[in-house]
Amino acid sequence: MSNMQQTLFEVGSPEVDGSTWVEQILRPLKIRREPIWPDKFGQSVRQWLADHQSVPIKILSLFSGGGGLDIAFHDAGFEAIQMVEIDPRYSETLRANFPPLSRVTCVDIHNFQPGVDCRVDFIIGGPPCQTFSAAGRRAAGVAGTDDPRGTLFEQYIRLLSLIQPKGFLFENVYGITGAQEGQAWRTIQAAFKAVGYQLFFRVLDAADYGVPQHRERMFIVGLKKGSYLFPCPTHGPDSPGPEPYFTAGEAVQGADTSEAVAGLGGRYGHLLNEIPPGLNYSFYTREMGYPHPVFSWRSKFSDFLYKADPDMPVRTLKAQGGQYTGPFSWENRAFTVAELKRLQTFPDSYQLVGGRMVCIEQIGNSVPPQLGRMLALSILDQVFNVALPFPMNYLAPERNLGFRQRKRLLTERYSQKAKLAIDELIRANRLTAPLQVNPATSTESRFLGPDFSWTDSSCSDGTEIIVASDLKTDGWRITVQRTESEKKKEAFSIQVTPAPQQPWKIPTPIVRLCAADFDSRVFTALWKSFEEKVLSAVGLADLVQLSGYYQYRPAINAKLTFTDRTAPDTFWRILQQVTQNVGVAIQMNAEQLAFRWECSTEEVT
Repeated sequence: MSNMQQTLFEVGSPEVDGSTWVEQILRPLKIRREPIWPDKFGQSVRQWLADHQSVPIKILSLFSGGGGLDIAFHDAGFEAIQMVEIDPRYSETLRANFPPLSRVTCVDIHNFQPGVDCRVDFIIGGPPCQTFSAAGRRAAGVAGTDDPRGTLFEQYIRLLSLIQPKGFLFENVYGITGAQEGQAWRTIQAAFKAVGYQLFFRVLDAADYGVPQHRERMFIVGLKKGSYLFPCPTHGPDSPGPEPYFTAGEAVQGADTSEAVAGLGGRYGHLLNEIPPGLNYSFYTREMGYPHPVFSWRSKFSDFLYKADPDMPVRTLKAQGGQYTGPFSWENRAFTVAELKRLQTFPDSYQLVGGRMVCIEQIGNSVPPQLGRMLALSILDQVFNVALPFPMNYLAPERNLGFRQRKRLLTERYSQKAKLAIDELIRANRLTAPLQVNPATSTESRFLGPDFSWTDSSCSDGTEIIVASDLKTDGWRITVQRTESEKKKEAFSIQVTPAPQQPWKIPTPIVRLCAADFDSRVFTALWKSFEEKVLSAVGLADLVQLSGYYQYRPAINAKLTFTDRTAPDTFWRILQQVTQNVGVAIQMNAEQLAFRWECSTEEVT
């Protein structure tokens, strides 16, 4: 057990004599705790049930994805007679791994009609969760059931009503309970109850069930008759014993790394090397104590440059992400698909069809099979009364699990880890220092692309911009104009200064951005050229690091003024308001924005 795990287990750990529950589960199946124990556990349970003449229980799988839940229920002695999945790429993965009996139907759930032969006792599956997810909240607020993807549960209800199985398992992100101030969750509960099902639900963390990954998800079990208790954690401080977490380092040991690529390229790739395992980009922030901050606090998603800790489960694997989306290996590289399968407890032998990014999507969108196995076994035991070769432990309805509270312990631990790493970098003179300031006065040509790219190379569909810079200690002045424009008087300017009591990372008290054209591309070019100078002067990653996380009070003040005192049209008047933070960092409808911007609703684009 690692020192970090030891600290975590000292908090509220139940004292249980004798072997842990995991030992009681694995011993009858003659399984050792090794890197691929989840694979062997699934295979052994399936074989034991077959040897003891257990009749497979027929199920219908909806929103099957890459097959995480299907692996779990198959191993627990269930047989999916049909698997419904809209994505043809994922459907090929299902066909490659499951027997012909499990017919894969690639169709939009709205168009799926179960045949007369679709007689099943149980339904499993969770509809896409983007409208309720944390990433979705950050990107565009919580649309919940106002988004078409948020009403896919209605198709689940439709099929429950048609087929009338004994029960179902429904999985989604825990954000489903808070969307739209809880109204979406109340609507979903009422809909399930209306077709005859009593609901039992809990938020579970996959790491508590032998998955080397912290992944919190809401699970709902619905039954026509009877009651249901969720299985007790098999791992972690809340497990009987308790049993240490299955760590990322243990899980990936021996996994195929033949496809591994050393290092991480791109603009920020070099920063990964100094980040201590378990931390992310925030290592390079003022709040963590980094002397030359590259990023502002909370200015990136938590997965940005996140390096996994081999002594703990990793954070949630994401289905999609950019070049710098972790987790990355503690060996300062991206994990291979084989390693990601281990971190999600997919069997080594499971064939994921498609290229690397498609495989990562399928892994990240799936329920980790080992968590699914424990849920499936609990359903086998309680709902279908099938004997198992080991005892099952269940959670009392009133018992709370402690995974949320333990996050604070991790935060404190990693803060201390960051301090030690920074002290070592200072001693070794290996700090990432700011780049050199560009010459005080310069005139340069730049190209603004339609995708907002900003380069010094000509592109066929880009706009050439002339940038004149005068960078002095008492003030910066940056002027831009289109190349085809004749030099003329200033049309508008933006004055940028630090907000009161906010850190100011530029070696000058004031910045003035000046433009000679009323052109939206020139407006964009002003900020792009300013960003370029900030990057070279102080090494910040981008302008977000100067202004701060969008939900915080801006760390800078910006004021747009027109040389002729008035805006030429409504567009520029609105742009003036936005520049000065009027109507930003808050969700509003068009009417509210129109009121703030002093324009008509029709003029809000």
